Amino acid sequence: MLSKKMEEILNLQVGKEAYASALYLAMASWAEKKGYEGISEWFYAQSEEEREHMLKFLRYVNERGGHGIVPLVDQPPVEFKDVKNVFDASLEHEQMVTRSINEIVGLALEEKDFITHNWIQWFVQEQLEEESSVQGIIDKLNMLEGKSLYVFDRDIMKIRGAGEEGAE
Repeated sequence: MLSKKMEEILNLQVGKEAYASALYLAMASWAEKKGYEGISEWFYAQSEEEREHMLKFLRYVNERGGHGIVPLVDQPPVEFKDVKNVFDASLEHEQMVTRSINEIVGLALEEKDFITHNWIQWFVQEQLEEESSVQGIIDKLNMLEGKSLYVFDRDIMKIRGAGEEGAE
């Protein structure tokens, strides 16, 4: 059984994952509107992944005797300055999610809730991979300095494909 405090922090995370899904959906739509096919597909896939994370948290809360709450989601931004800006915003968001996951880890240890501590480790690893992936994309963008965005857009499709192969 989850403590009330743990149930609350996990439900807050449900909301953060739901917002992440909406944010990445907005980013995908922006990229698609601008003609960045690979970038839009990358963000559409990220949006779906974040939705899956939301469901994992919701189901875990219910499984442990709590009540998973589906939150209202704030409107994410719908306009971005450029491709670099959209990925910078993505990295900033992932870093916020990492801090939030770390808070859950800390509370699990504080409460000696080793079941939740064990369960949340998957998300700890996931955040390492998410931040690393987005940072790698930003590093590539920085090398381009605005040149060859068409080629970069195509490369994003390949990056997403390589990540899926490794996940199997």
